[in-house]
Amino acid sequence: MKTFDCIVIGGGMVGAASALSLAELGLTVAVVEKHAPTSFSLEQAFDLRVSAISLSSIHLLKQLNAWRQIKQWRSSPYKRLGVWEHEFCYTEFNAEDIQQNHLGSIVENRLIQLSLWQQIESHPKITLFCPDTLENFTQCDDRVSVELESGQITGKLLVAADGANSQVRRFADIGTTGWDYQQSAMLINVETELEQQDITWQKFFPTGPVAMLPMPGVSALGGNASLVWYHSKEEIKRLSSLPNQQLKQEIISHFPDRLGNINVIDKAAFPLTRRHANSYQKKRILLVGDAAHTINPMAGQGVNLGFKDVKALQSVIASAIGNGECWHEPQVLARYEKLRRHDNLLMMTTMDALYTSFSHPSPIVKIARNAGLFFAKHTPLLKNKALAYACGI
Repeated sequence: MKTFDCIVIGGGMVGAASALSLAELGLTVAVVEKHAPTSFSLEQAFDLRVSAISLSSIHLLKQLNAWRQIKQWRSSPYKRLGVWEHEFCYTEFNAEDIQQNHLGSIVENRLIQLSLWQQIESHPKITLFCPDTLENFTQCDDRVSVELESGQITGKLLVAADGANSQVRRFADIGTTGWDYQQSAMLINVETELEQQDITWQKFFPTGPVAMLPMPGVSALGGNASLVWYHSKEEIKRLSSLPNQQLKQEIISHFPDRLGNINVIDKAAFPLTRRHANSYQKKRILLVGDAAHTINPMAGQGVNLGFKDVKALQSVIASAIGNGECWHEPQVLARYEKLRRHDNLLMMTTMDALYTSFSHPSPIVKIARNAGLFFAKHTPLLKNKALAYACGI
Protein backbone atom coordinates (compact mmCIF):
# COMPACT_ATOMS: atom_id res chain seq x y z
CA MET A 1 0.00 0.00 0.00
CA LYS A 2 1.42 3.39 -1.03
CA THR A 3 1.47 6.15 1.57
CA PHE A 4 1.42 9.91 0.91
CA ASP A 5 1.18 13.06 2.96
CA CYS A 6 -1.77 14.34 0.91
CA ILE A 7 -4.25 12.76 -1.48
CA VAL A 8 -6.06 15.08 -3.91
CA ILE A 9 -9.21 13.70 -5.52
CA GLY A 10 -9.76 15.56 -8.78
CA GLY A 11 -7.14 16.84 -11.19
CA GLY A 12 -8.98 19.80 -12.70
CA MET A 13 -7.76 23.37 -12.43
CA VAL A 14 -8.23 23.70 -8.66
CA GLY A 15 -7.18 20.12 -7.87
CA ALA A 16 -4.00 20.39 -9.92
CA ALA A 17 -3.13 23.74 -8.33
CA SER A 18 -3.78 22.26 -4.87
CA ALA A 19 -1.43 19.35 -5.55
CA LEU A 20 1.38 21.61 -6.76
CA SER A 21 0.92 24.06 -3.87
CA LEU A 22 1.18 21.24 -1.32
CA ALA A 23 4.13 19.60 -3.10
CA GLU A 24 5.96 22.94 -3.05
CA LEU A 25 5.88 22.68 0.75
CA GLY A 26 7.85 19.43 0.51
CA LEU A 27 4.84 17.14 1.03
CA THR A 28 4.29 13.97 -0.99
CA VAL A 29 1.05 14.18 -2.97
CA ALA A 30 -1.15 11.73 -4.86
CA VAL A 31 -3.53 13.09 -7.52
CA VAL A 32 -6.47 10.93 -8.56
CA GLU A 33 -8.21 11.82 -11.82
CA LYS A 34 -10.32 9.90 -14.31
CA HIS A 35 -9.47 11.90 -17.44
CA ALA A 36 -6.16 13.53 -18.42
CA PRO A 37 -6.37 16.78 -20.40
CA THR A 38 -5.75 16.46 -24.12
CA SER A 39 -2.60 17.97 -25.61
CA PHE A 40 -2.63 21.40 -27.25
CA SER A 41 -1.97 22.61 -30.77
CA LEU A 42 -2.58 26.04 -32.27
CA GLU A 43 -4.90 24.55 -34.89
CA GLN A 44 -7.41 23.44 -32.26
CA ALA A 45 -10.67 25.36 -32.04
CA PHE A 46 -11.32 27.32 -28.85
CA ASP A 47 -12.93 25.37 -26.05
CA LEU A 48 -16.31 26.63 -24.92
CA ARG A 49 -15.37 26.61 -21.24
CA VAL A 50 -13.30 29.72 -20.52
CA SER A 51 -12.58 31.70 -17.37
CA ALA A 52 -11.80 35.32 -16.60
CA ILE A 53 -8.64 34.75 -14.57
CA SER A 54 -8.08 37.50 -11.99
CA LEU A 55 -4.77 39.12 -11.13
CA SER A 56 -4.65 37.12 -7.90
CA SER A 57 -5.16 33.85 -9.78
CA ILE A 58 -2.50 34.80 -12.32
CA HIS A 59 -0.10 35.38 -9.42
CA LEU A 60 -0.81 31.85 -8.14
CA LEU A 61 -0.30 30.35 -11.60
CA LYS A 62 3.01 32.20 -11.90
CA GLN A 63 4.05 30.84 -8.50
CA LEU A 64 3.29 27.32 -9.75
CA ASN A 65 5.29 27.91 -12.99
CA ALA A 66 2.19 27.42 -15.14
CA TRP A 67 1.43 30.93 -16.40
CA ARG A 68 4.31 31.27 -18.86
CA GLN A 69 3.15 28.23 -20.83
CA ILE A 70 -0.46 29.47 -20.86
CA LYS A 71 0.68 32.80 -22.33
CA GLN A 72 2.71 30.98 -24.99
CA TRP A 73 -0.35 28.94 -25.97
CA ARG A 74 -3.14 31.52 -26.00
CA SER A 75 -4.85 33.93 -23.64
CA SER A 76 -6.54 37.30 -23.95
CA PRO A 77 -5.66 39.96 -21.36
CA TYR A 78 -8.29 42.62 -20.82
CA LYS A 79 -7.82 46.09 -19.44
CA ARG A 80 -11.40 47.32 -19.10
CA LEU A 81 -14.77 46.02 -17.90
CA GLY A 82 -18.01 47.68 -19.02
CA VAL A 83 -21.34 47.20 -17.22
CA TRP A 84 -24.71 48.79 -18.03
CA GLU A 85 -28.46 48.44 -18.37
CA HIS A 86 -29.10 51.80 -20.03
CA GLU A 87 -26.41 53.82 -21.77
CA PHE A 88 -26.75 56.78 -19.41
CA CYS A 89 -25.60 54.58 -16.49
CA TYR A 90 -22.80 52.82 -18.38
CA THR A 91 -19.97 52.20 -15.92
CA GLU A 92 -16.48 51.21 -16.96
CA PHE A 93 -13.76 49.78 -14.75
CA ASN A 94 -10.19 50.36 -15.93
CA ALA A 95 -6.96 48.70 -14.79
CA GLU A 96 -5.21 52.07 -14.79
CA ASP A 97 -7.50 53.23 -11.99
CA ILE A 98 -5.97 50.65 -9.64
CA GLN A 99 -2.43 51.08 -11.02
CA GLN A 100 -2.41 47.80 -12.95
CA ASN A 101 -1.60 46.93 -16.56
CA HIS A 102 -4.69 44.75 -16.92
CA LEU A 103 -7.60 43.39 -14.88
CA GLY A 104 -7.16 39.76 -15.80
CA SER A 105 -7.08 37.39 -18.74
CA ILE A 106 -9.60 35.20 -20.57
CA VAL A 107 -8.22 31.65 -20.79
CA GLU A 108 -9.68 28.31 -21.81
CA ASN A 109 -10.12 26.11 -18.74
CA ARG A 110 -8.44 23.13 -20.40
CA LEU A 111 -5.26 25.10 -21.06
CA ILE A 112 -5.00 26.10 -17.42
CA GLN A 113 -5.40 22.47 -16.39
CA LEU A 114 -2.97 21.24 -19.05
CA SER A 115 -0.23 23.69 -18.04
CA LEU A 116 -0.62 22.70 -14.38
CA TRP A 117 -0.43 19.02 -15.38
CA GLN A 118 2.86 19.60 -17.17
CA GLN A 119 4.26 20.83 -13.87
CA ILE A 120 2.69 17.90 -11.99
CA GLU A 121 4.15 15.29 -14.32
CA SER A 122 7.68 16.57 -13.75
CA HIS A 123 7.36 17.17 -9.99
CA PRO A 124 9.26 14.60 -7.89
CA LYS A 125 6.83 14.88 -4.97
CA ILE A 126 3.65 14.15 -6.96
CA THR A 127 2.30 10.80 -8.15
CA LEU A 128 -0.53 10.72 -10.69
CA PHE A 129 -3.21 8.06 -10.57
CA CYS A 130 -4.85 8.50 -13.97
CA PRO A 131 -7.07 7.09 -15.27
CA ASP A 132 -8.39 6.13 -11.85
CA THR A 133 -11.45 6.71 -9.70
CA LEU A 134 -12.36 6.93 -6.04
CA GLU A 135 -14.46 4.05 -4.71
CA ASN A 136 -14.51 4.81 -0.98
CA PHE A 137 -12.42 5.94 1.99
CA THR A 138 -12.23 5.52 5.75
CA GLN A 139 -10.77 7.86 8.36
CA CYS A 140 -8.61 6.66 11.24
CA ASP A 141 -7.09 8.72 14.02
CA ASP A 142 -3.96 9.64 12.06
CA ARG A 143 -4.70 8.91 8.41
CA VAL A 144 -7.26 8.44 5.64
CA SER A 145 -7.35 5.13 3.77
CA VAL A 146 -8.56 5.58 0.21
CA GLU A 147 -9.87 2.81 -2.01
CA LEU A 148 -9.27 3.46 -5.71
CA GLU A 149 -10.27 1.36 -8.66
CA SER A 150 -6.56 0.49 -8.97
CA GLY A 151 -5.98 -0.35 -5.30
CA GLN A 152 -5.57 1.28 -1.91
CA ILE A 153 -3.49 4.27 -0.83
CA THR A 154 -3.28 6.19 2.45
CA GLY A 155 -2.58 9.79 3.41
CA LYS A 156 -2.63 12.23 6.31
CA LEU A 157 -4.95 14.62 4.43
CA LEU A 158 -7.62 14.08 1.78
CA VAL A 159 -8.42 17.10 -0.41
CA ALA A 160 -11.72 17.00 -2.28
CA ALA A 161 -11.34 18.86 -5.57
CA ASP A 162 -13.79 16.68 -7.47
CA GLY A 163 -16.29 19.31 -8.50
CA ALA A 164 -19.84 20.36 -7.76
CA ASN A 165 -21.09 16.76 -7.54
CA SER A 166 -18.24 15.75 -5.24
CA GLN A 167 -18.09 12.07 -4.35
CA VAL A 168 -15.79 12.86 -1.44
CA ARG A 169 -18.34 15.30 -0.02
CA ARG A 170 -21.09 12.70 -0.38
CA PHE A 171 -19.03 9.88 1.16
CA ALA A 172 -18.09 12.19 4.05
CA ASP A 173 -21.79 12.96 4.59
CA ILE A 174 -21.28 16.71 4.29
CA GLY A 175 -24.54 18.37 3.28
CA THR A 176 -25.08 21.46 1.14
CA THR A 177 -27.47 24.38 1.00
CA GLY A 178 -28.47 26.04 -2.24
CA TRP A 179 -30.90 26.15 -5.10
CA ASP A 180 -31.27 26.05 -8.85
CA TYR A 181 -31.75 29.43 -10.49
CA GLN A 182 -34.64 29.69 -12.92
CA GLN A 183 -32.23 30.38 -15.75
CA SER A 184 -29.61 28.71 -17.90
CA ALA A 185 -26.52 30.15 -19.56
CA MET A 186 -25.43 29.63 -23.13
CA LEU A 187 -21.76 29.78 -24.17
CA ILE A 188 -21.14 30.75 -27.77
CA ASN A 189 -17.79 30.96 -29.56
CA VAL A 190 -17.89 33.47 -32.40
CA GLU A 191 -15.70 35.20 -34.94
CA THR A 192 -16.14 38.97 -34.80
CA GLU A 193 -15.60 41.71 -37.32
CA LEU A 194 -13.80 43.61 -34.56
CA GLU A 195 -10.18 42.72 -33.95
CA GLN A 196 -9.15 41.55 -30.49
CA GLN A 197 -10.29 44.05 -27.90
CA ASP A 198 -8.99 44.98 -24.45
CA ILE A 199 -12.47 45.11 -22.93
CA THR A 200 -15.00 42.61 -21.61
CA TRP A 201 -18.55 43.84 -21.15
CA GLN A 202 -21.91 42.83 -19.73
CA LYS A 203 -25.31 44.37 -20.47
CA PHE A 204 -28.31 43.60 -18.27
CA PHE A 205 -31.80 42.84 -19.52
CA PRO A 206 -34.90 41.83 -17.50
CA THR A 207 -34.46 38.32 -18.96
CA GLY A 208 -30.82 38.14 -17.85
CA PRO A 209 -27.46 39.60 -18.87
CA VAL A 210 -25.50 39.11 -22.08
CA ALA A 211 -21.72 39.29 -22.01
CA MET A 212 -18.75 39.42 -24.36
CA LEU A 213 -15.34 38.01 -23.44
CA PRO A 214 -12.49 38.79 -25.85
CA MET A 215 -10.56 35.79 -27.16
CA PRO A 216 -7.07 35.84 -28.71
CA GLY A 217 -5.99 35.49 -32.32
CA VAL A 218 -7.17 36.53 -35.76
CA SER A 219 -10.11 34.92 -37.53
CA ALA A 220 -11.39 34.99 -41.11
CA LEU A 221 -13.86 37.69 -40.07
CA GLY A 222 -11.47 39.66 -37.85
CA GLY A 223 -11.22 38.65 -34.20
CA ASN A 224 -12.65 36.07 -31.77
CA ALA A 225 -14.91 36.24 -28.73
CA SER A 226 -16.79 34.11 -26.26
CA LEU A 227 -20.39 35.21 -25.69
CA VAL A 228 -22.48 34.37 -22.64
CA TRP A 229 -26.27 34.57 -22.89
CA TYR A 230 -28.43 34.21 -19.75
CA HIS A 231 -32.14 33.55 -20.20
CA SER A 232 -34.95 31.27 -19.07
CA LYS A 233 -34.31 27.55 -19.33
CA GLU A 234 -36.93 27.21 -22.06
CA GLU A 235 -35.47 30.01 -24.17
CA ILE A 236 -31.90 28.76 -23.85
CA LYS A 237 -33.11 25.31 -24.87
CA ARG A 238 -34.73 26.83 -27.96
CA LEU A 239 -31.65 28.86 -28.85
CA SER A 240 -29.41 25.82 -28.41
CA SER A 241 -31.46 23.91 -30.96
CA LEU A 242 -31.04 26.53 -33.70
CA PRO A 243 -28.61 26.08 -36.60
CA ASN A 244 -25.62 28.42 -36.30
CA GLN A 245 -26.87 30.78 -39.00
CA GLN A 246 -30.21 31.26 -37.27
CA LEU A 247 -28.51 31.65 -33.89
CA LYS A 248 -26.36 34.38 -35.45
CA GLN A 249 -29.47 36.36 -36.34
CA GLU A 250 -30.82 35.96 -32.81
CA ILE A 251 -27.54 37.22 -31.36
CA ILE A 252 -27.44 40.24 -33.66
CA SER A 253 -31.06 41.04 -32.72
CA HIS A 254 -30.56 40.76 -28.96
CA PHE A 255 -26.93 41.72 -28.21
CA PRO A 256 -25.77 45.37 -28.10
CA ASP A 257 -24.74 47.00 -31.37
CA ARG A 258 -21.17 47.26 -30.12
CA LEU A 259 -20.77 43.52 -30.73
CA GLY A 260 -20.74 44.08 -34.50
CA ASN A 261 -21.08 41.36 -37.10
CA ILE A 262 -20.31 37.77 -36.06
CA ASN A 263 -20.10 34.19 -37.24
CA VAL A 264 -21.15 31.45 -34.79
CA ILE A 265 -18.54 28.70 -34.45
CA ASP A 266 -19.72 26.57 -31.52
CA LYS A 267 -22.24 26.62 -28.65
CA ALA A 268 -23.31 24.83 -25.46
CA ALA A 269 -25.63 25.48 -22.51
CA PHE A 270 -25.76 24.66 -18.81
CA PRO A 271 -28.18 25.34 -15.90
CA LEU A 272 -27.31 27.87 -13.19
CA THR A 273 -27.02 26.54 -9.64
CA ARG A 274 -25.81 27.64 -6.25
CA ARG A 275 -24.41 25.15 -3.76
CA HIS A 276 -22.51 25.76 -0.52
CA ALA A 277 -21.17 22.94 1.64
CA ASN A 278 -22.35 23.06 5.24
CA SER A 279 -18.74 22.47 6.25
CA TYR A 280 -15.43 22.55 4.37
CA GLN A 281 -13.91 20.02 6.76
CA LYS A 282 -14.58 16.56 8.14
CA LYS A 283 -11.62 15.67 10.38
CA ARG A 284 -8.80 15.07 7.83
CA ILE A 285 -10.92 15.88 4.77
CA LEU A 286 -11.01 19.36 3.24
CA LEU A 287 -13.20 20.62 0.39
CA VAL A 288 -11.85 23.09 -2.16
CA GLY A 289 -13.25 24.77 -5.26
CA ASP A 290 -16.62 23.63 -6.60
CA ALA A 291 -16.71 20.76 -4.10
CA ALA A 292 -17.13 23.45 -1.43
CA HIS A 293 -19.05 26.12 -3.35
CA THR A 294 -20.65 26.78 -6.73
CA ILE A 295 -21.58 30.35 -7.53
CA ASN A 296 -23.67 32.23 -10.06
CA PRO A 297 -21.18 32.72 -12.93
CA MET A 298 -22.42 36.23 -13.72
CA ALA A 299 -19.13 37.89 -12.70
CA GLY A 300 -16.87 34.96 -13.59
CA GLN A 301 -15.59 34.46 -10.04
CA GLY A 302 -15.98 30.67 -9.77
CA VAL A 303 -12.47 29.42 -10.49
CA ASN A 304 -10.95 32.52 -8.89
CA LEU A 305 -12.63 31.59 -5.60
CA GLY A 306 -11.23 28.08 -6.03
CA PHE A 307 -7.72 29.42 -6.50
CA LYS A 308 -8.18 31.56 -3.37
CA ASP A 309 -9.02 28.30 -1.56
CA VAL A 310 -5.74 26.84 -2.81
CA LYS A 311 -3.72 29.80 -1.57
CA ALA A 312 -5.42 29.64 1.85
CA LEU A 313 -4.78 25.89 2.14
CA GLN A 314 -1.12 26.35 1.31
CA SER A 315 -0.82 29.25 3.75
CA VAL A 316 -2.39 27.31 6.65
CA ILE A 317 -0.17 24.28 6.21
CA ALA A 318 2.99 26.31 5.53
CA SER A 319 2.39 28.35 8.69
CA ALA A 320 1.86 25.20 10.77
CA ILE A 321 5.05 23.60 9.44
CA GLY A 322 6.98 26.82 10.07
CA ASN A 323 5.71 26.97 13.66
CA GLY A 324 6.63 23.35 14.35
CA GLU A 325 3.00 22.21 14.61
CA CYS A 326 1.58 18.92 13.37
CA TRP A 327 0.18 20.33 10.13
CA HIS A 328 -2.33 17.54 9.50
CA GLU A 329 -4.11 17.64 12.87
CA PRO A 330 -7.83 18.47 12.45
CA GLN A 331 -7.61 21.54 14.67
CA VAL A 332 -4.89 22.94 12.40
CA LEU A 333 -6.78 22.08 9.21
CA ALA A 334 -9.84 23.87 10.64
CA ARG A 335 -8.03 27.18 10.08
CA TYR A 336 -8.55 26.74 6.34
CA GLU A 337 -12.34 27.03 6.63
CA LYS A 338 -12.03 30.03 8.93
CA LEU A 339 -9.99 31.77 6.25
CA ARG A 340 -12.27 30.95 3.34
CA ARG A 341 -15.89 30.52 4.37
CA HIS A 342 -16.71 34.19 5.03
CA ASP A 343 -15.06 35.41 1.81
CA ASN A 344 -16.79 32.78 -0.31
CA LEU A 345 -20.16 33.49 1.29
CA LEU A 346 -19.71 37.23 0.77
CA MET A 347 -19.01 36.78 -2.94
CA MET A 348 -21.89 34.31 -3.37
CA THR A 349 -24.30 36.67 -1.62
CA THR A 350 -23.12 39.65 -3.64
CA MET A 351 -23.64 37.78 -6.92
CA ASP A 352 -27.11 36.71 -5.79
CA ALA A 353 -28.00 40.29 -4.87
CA LEU A 354 -26.91 41.52 -8.30
CA TYR A 355 -28.74 38.67 -10.02
CA THR A 356 -31.96 39.38 -8.10
CA SER A 357 -31.70 43.13 -8.57
CA PHE A 358 -31.23 43.04 -12.32
CA SER A 359 -33.93 40.43 -12.88
CA HIS A 360 -36.56 42.19 -10.72
CA PRO A 361 -39.39 43.67 -12.85
CA SER A 362 -40.34 46.45 -10.41
CA PRO A 363 -39.87 49.99 -11.87
CA ILE A 364 -38.69 51.16 -8.44
CA VAL A 365 -35.99 48.46 -8.32
CA LYS A 366 -35.03 49.34 -11.90
CA ILE A 367 -34.54 52.98 -10.96
CA ALA A 368 -32.56 51.99 -7.87
CA ARG A 369 -30.18 49.66 -9.72
CA ASN A 370 -29.47 52.18 -12.47
CA ALA A 371 -28.96 54.86 -9.84
CA GLY A 372 -26.49 52.50 -8.19
CA LEU A 373 -24.50 52.11 -11.39
CA PHE A 374 -24.64 55.88 -11.97
CA PHE A 375 -23.45 56.49 -8.40
CA ALA A 376 -20.61 53.97 -8.81
CA LYS A 377 -19.59 55.66 -12.05
CA HIS A 378 -19.21 58.99 -10.26
CA THR A 379 -17.64 57.64 -7.06
CA PRO A 380 -14.13 56.56 -8.10
CA LEU A 381 -13.03 55.54 -4.59
CA LEU A 382 -15.90 53.09 -4.14
CA LYS A 383 -15.63 51.78 -7.70
CA ASN A 384 -11.90 51.19 -7.47
CA LYS A 385 -12.17 49.41 -4.10
CA ALA A 386 -14.76 47.05 -5.57
CA LEU A 387 -12.53 46.50 -8.60
CA ALA A 388 -9.45 45.76 -6.50
CA TYR A 389 -11.43 43.27 -4.40
CA ALA A 390 -12.73 41.48 -7.53
CA CYS A 391 -9.17 41.28 -8.86
CA GLY A 392 -7.99 39.81 -5.56
CA ILE A 393 -5.45 42.52 -4.82
